[in-house]
Amino acid sequence: MDFDLYLGGPDQPHRRLSNLLAAHVAAVPTGGDIDWVTYYFRDRPLAQALLDAHRRGVRVRLTLEGTPRTRHANDRVLAMLRGPDGLGDALRVLSHHPVPGLRWKPHLHEKLYCFSHPDPVALVGSFNPSGDDPEEEPAVIEEILDHDRGHNALVAMRDPKLVQGLIHHARQMHRGTHNGLERFRGEMNGPLESGNTSIHFWPRVHGNPISRLLRGFGSGARVRVASSHIKGPGVTRDFIGLNSRGASVDILAESTRRRVPPSIASRLVDAGIRLRRYKHPEGLPMHNKFVLVEAGDQHWTVFGSCNWTSRSRWLNHEIGVISSDPTLFQMFSQCWDTMNGEVAQDHSNPANLDSHQQAHPI
Repeated sequence: MDFDLYLGGPDQPHRRLSNLLAAHVAAVPTGGDIDWVTYYFRDRPLAQALLDAHRRGVRVRLTLEGTPRTRHANDRVLAMLRGPDGLGDALRVLSHHPVPGLRWKPHLHEKLYCFSHPDPVALVGSFNPSGDDPEEEPAVIEEILDHDRGHNALVAMRDPKLVQGLIHHARQMHRGTHNGLERFRGEMNGPLESGNTSIHFWPRVHGNPISRLLRGFGSGARVRVASSHIKGPGVTRDFIGLNSRGASVDILAESTRRRVPPSIASRLVDAGIRLRRYKHPEGLPMHNKFVLVEAGDQHWTVFGSCNWTSRSRWLNHEIGVISSDPTLFQMFSQCWDTMNGEVAQDHSNPANLDSHQQAHPI
């Protein structure tokens, strides 16, 4: 399988992933296509690159969350894209209605970037262009954190079947009807498969494919989880179940208590799971969302936009990828080692240690 893993992080150049997307935009000629689906979009230079592509005759389709958690974060970019010289119908902004009986409402949380040229490629992962250059709203960055410098990942896929399937999905998101019934559509519940890789979409009514994968492992398995968000009733069951079946489970979690509440951290540690919080001295986030599974000679990588939260599992638009590609596993394993090494170096911070007594105050 043809994958390239692109990482952002404190060890990478500033704006590496934003610049990667900008380079892909610049490479699409007149008559080409750009299809994006994303949650936060605050990067005005990148928005200008999309406008420039649109004006030179590239067919741009951008689908964007209308009411992210930080409600006005996308406003400046939206003002550019909605203006008289903006994208017009090429821009679709989704704002979902709350689900009856719940205080939550769905979000468009996918991060998907498709380009037709110079060769068809689709990038999937955890990164959305949530920073700006220059940054003029520090209060927003304080809330959502600096994802241009924090840990994030995008995986470039070039397998024709996967790329065409992801482009089809992006265009369905752009033109489709979005309501409480969309989770029943066949394309939301059936996997997109090629070779040793499958791609899954949410919301869905069929079982969670990631949970189903993890339920197949137990004694002798090693599971490493990098997760920026772990919260909500029942979302820890997959990890605790793995541990109870004899698997070795290690979790690197984001340091902020809102994203990984102390009650969740304590529950996992009390079950015997090794959990450490990633806390960078400059407050840079760990926004990665991936799982590495080793069982005998089997190696699995799970990545995408999905958080370990109730909203991601039941309400949001999300993309999750499951692959047994050995090269992809090795690349993500190196990413894990980098982040794990950064945590290990910070011995002064008790939030990064993993004994029961030290984990409870997290």
